[in-house]
Amino acid sequence: MDHLTQFKEMQKQSWAQFALFEAITTPAAARLVRYATIAPGMRVLDVGCGTGVVAITAARLGAVVHAIDLTPVLLERARENGRLAQVDVDWLEGDAESLPFPDVHFDAVLSHFGHIFAPRPEVAIAEMLRVLKPGGAIAFAAWPPDTLVGQSGALSARYFPPPPTPIPPPTQWGEPKIIEQRLGSAVENLKFERATILVPALSLAHYRAGVERAAGPIVKLIEALAADPARLASFRSEFDAIAAPYFADNLVRQEYVMTSAKKVQ
Repeated sequence: MDHLTQFKEMQKQSWAQFALFEAITTPAAARLVRYATIAPGMRVLDVGCGTGVVAITAARLGAVVHAIDLTPVLLERARENGRLAQVDVDWLEGDAESLPFPDVHFDAVLSHFGHIFAPRPEVAIAEMLRVLKPGGAIAFAAWPPDTLVGQSGALSARYFPPPPTPIPPPTQWGEPKIIEQRLGSAVENLKFERATILVPALSLAHYRAGVERAAGPIVKLIEALAADPARLASFRSEFDAIAAPYFADNLVRQEYVMTSAKKVQ
């Protein structure tokens, strides 16, 4: 098995518990759908759909929605969420780097902190643009490196052994200059907007415990550090120090950036 296949298999396993964060990401999903100006009758693709919070929100507006994710467990949760919401969504297990759709098929392609974890950003964005119609909207949410999630991701990377082939950090999808380079001349009307997710927590330890149970890369890191209590304690101490400035009144502020653009005609 090559290193990319191994990496994706690890992602399938590590994100299996992300449903624990579903309620936290639900309001931000509505914000992204509104930001992308989704309207009734539009054909929409949700890339890295997770438990379906964006796909279902778009479907409730009357869009015709397809949604794809690597992790079967999350797709099962998404299907149940769709049944409860009484909407029709075409749920598919698949890879952001190889979208199983024809060219120029969708009016909008969205990703809610999903495609950012594809190991080859240039492949993922090429696929998203390939299936998008000229004039269609591409919109996504990502964590910039200067935010809580960005800083904690960088901390986790320091504790992980380096991969055989370097993989760009997901937080690059939160940097406007890098986004401009990756989208290039394929889009126009490129816009960015900062927003915040508020995570309820009784303490920094409560917040960290939730992240350790649900956030894919950190789930795997905690498993790896379990055999080294000293390093695990060190990681947790550093994590709490990073999170402390974002914690007040039983809420942790997770700032992020939304991007939207139109594919050139």
